[in-house]
Amino acid sequence: MQARLLRSFSFRLAFTYMALFGASVLLLLWFIYWSTAAYMSRQADATIAAEITGLAERYDMDGLAGLISVINKRLSRKPTGSSIYLLTTAINPIAGNLNRWPAIEADKDGWLNFQLENASQGKNKIHLARARSFTLSGDFHLLVGRDIYELEETQRRIIRALILGFVITLILGGGGGFVLSHRVIKRLESINITSREIINGDLSRRIPLHHSGDEFDTLANNLNLMLDRIEELMDDVRRVSDNIAHDLRTPLARLRNRLELLRAEQEKTGQDPTLAEQAISEADGLLKTFTALLRIARIETRQRKDAFNDVDIRALLHDVVELYEPLAEDKGLSLNLQIDANVHIQGDRDLLFQAMANLLDNAIKYTPAEGQIQINLDSHRISISDSGPGIPENERQQVFQRFYRLEKSRTTPGSGLGLSLVDAVAKIHGMSVKLEDNQPGLRVECEFPDTPSSTPTPSSNHT
Repeated sequence: MQARLLRSFSFRLAFTYMALFGASVLLLLWFIYWSTAAYMSRQADATIAAEITGLAERYDMDGLAGLISVINKRLSRKPTGSSIYLLTTAINPIAGNLNRWPAIEADKDGWLNFQLENASQGKNKIHLARARSFTLSGDFHLLVGRDIYELEETQRRIIRALILGFVITLILGGGGGFVLSHRVIKRLESINITSREIINGDLSRRIPLHHSGDEFDTLANNLNLMLDRIEELMDDVRRVSDNIAHDLRTPLARLRNRLELLRAEQEKTGQDPTLAEQAISEADGLLKTFTALLRIARIETRQRKDAFNDVDIRALLHDVVELYEPLAEDKGLSLNLQIDANVHIQGDRDLLFQAMANLLDNAIKYTPAEGQIQINLDSHRISISDSGPGIPENERQQVFQRFYRLEKSRTTPGSGLGLSLVDAVAKIHGMSVKLEDNQPGLRVECEFPDTPSSTPTPSSNHT
């Protein structure tokens, strides 16, 4: 279920939306970080510049002593603060909280970025500092700066918060996409289940409505209306076909009875009854055709499976082979049954028997003398193979249509309804029928539903 969910269009759509939304959130968070960090950096630089300006003015008013006094007062008020001061001559430091002038060149804007040991806090941490130098009259040098450790720490916290927010956004978006996709797939699966039941012949099925008024309910309602119309048309066609078949069977039966009377009268008077017998044979063929049509119609419209019982496929195949063995022997055919599993399925034994009989009858009919017919049963399928002329690949699906006959088989008895009946029986039992090349001949494979009841059995042959 989860693999199908990940491959679904709704999940891909939700994932695409989540990716676009995540990208937009990431862009927004980056802009917030960039503007916040830039603002904090500008504030720190503005504070340093203001201090330099103030200290330079104090030097101009009170001289060196006044400047040293101001620096000491600021450091005494906040000895563990982030402010950095250093006043030096050309050689020696005079005042401040740095031991020496940083051994680093200033950038093009006059700023120095260097490392310092924050020993005043009792920790051996290397902090970054940002400072600016100023040359006073009398060849004095003033360095004013700030420890930017807290600024960097704040920026790192902002980055962690933004990353956490982005991850939460992705998790919530992914979870929302998963839930949304699951709900969409659940609605679509109800449509697919109903569609499969309709394909299997239950035209009375309808797509359930949730009465939410959304697009799915609109789609389901339109599909149900379409199915109502299709079922109505199918009922009309079926009704006409059944009526025609019923109406024609009665006069054909009467015609056959009269032909029987005619043949009996001819035999009494010594006349040749050949023409009457041929007419009776043709009437029998027509009656069989209409009977087959009605039987296929009943199978295709069969809705309820309450009458299905456990069917032993092995015993069924033995009965079919036993019925057709004399016919195969008369034609000189080798008929072999190979049983590799004991399979039981839920179904109608009479219908399954008729389907297997049709397949075996076709194999015997079209296999030349001295040919071979092989029937195999395993846990997955029944296969019936012959050494006859086979069916061209481009006609293997068409032979399941009613009255369709190959050009080379038009001269042989039959109505072209045998495989149509086999296909109808297979569908109502959830089986699939495939026609394959047997090289030479034809191989018909009837695959069981997904979970037939089967047990391995020692291989047995019946010839």
